[in-house]
Amino acid sequence: MTLPRVSVIALGGTISSAGKAGGGVTATLRAEDLVASIPQVTKVAEVSTSTFKLVAGPALTFDDLLQLRDLIVEQVRNGAQGVVVTQGTDTIEETSFFLDLTLNVDVPIVVTGAMRNPTLPGAEGAGNLYDALLVASSPEAKGMGVMVVMNDEVHLAKYVQKMHTSNLAAFKSPLLGPVGWVTEDRVTIALRPARPHPTFEVDRNEPERKVALYTVSIDDDGELLRGLKGMGYHGLVIAGTGGGHVTSKMADLIGELAKELIVVMSTRTRSGEVLRSTYSFKGGEIYLISKGVIPAKHLDPFKARILLYVMLRAGKNVEEIKRTFDEWV
Repeated sequence: MTLPRVSVIALGGTISSAGKAGGGVTATLRAEDLVASIPQVTKVAEVSTSTFKLVAGPALTFDDLLQLRDLIVEQVRNGAQGVVVTQGTDTIEETSFFLDLTLNVDVPIVVTGAMRNPTLPGAEGAGNLYDALLVASSPEAKGMGVMVVMNDEVHLAKYVQKMHTSNLAAFKSPLLGPVGWVTEDRVTIALRPARPHPTFEVDRNEPERKVALYTVSIDDDGELLRGLKGMGYHGLVIAGTGGGHVTSKMADLIGELAKELIVVMSTRTRSGEVLRSTYSFKGGEIYLISKGVIPAKHLDPFKARILLYVMLRAGKNVEEIKRTFDEWV
């Protein structure tokens, strides 16, 4: 039987970490080391390995992610029928969504990692990688967009969130739940996207775009936001309170910023859709939308920032950006 060809690309993170002199762990295990720890893989796929980075999740940059996108496209052109990316869990929800927005390939793309490093009892990295390889090898996983596989569950990149600092079950999709699971080497995809979302062409040679993220808190005056335009920012995502609100004392400032930048409103609750027509107080969503603020719909602040960044980098105008957020599913 001919096995599917799957490429494993390592970026580092906990799954690749080992102890070092002086205490603590750091990413040192390469992609071939991770695959070699799973002898069963020879029955699942013909695996090739690439070590793109050996860094912690927070060290990744947008330029890294664009290079990763290009590497994945190259691997697919060279015959890969699935791709697995391993990385630090701190930013998996952002990396996976970025790839989901910028890749246009017809093979399963899976991102995975580990909550416990290999030096700890109960380290689950090898199991997560094995499950990810099973999903990337499965015909059932085609057409799903980029997926995150952790703790025997399959999540869509556009919904998944890391919701715990250390629990093995840290990854959840609050609005949807997992779309599939892995049991006894069997991949089950129980839910499929209702329709594909748009992908965007981002040229690495085009100028960089900076998008800030700000969380609103009680009695907040927003003064930290003054001067964003002068600091080279092109967009701002606000993690507002409740249904997408700010304090009354910062409402006028947000209106001013919306004249200079593209301002998108999400919610710090990280679950639920931003409101549009319920609250009319100064700082409520009706007031803010009237000043040009764009509701992020159900996208949490981190994903809203990724989507805004990608669209700005792809040269989209404000009307195109508004329409994309409005139609997002």
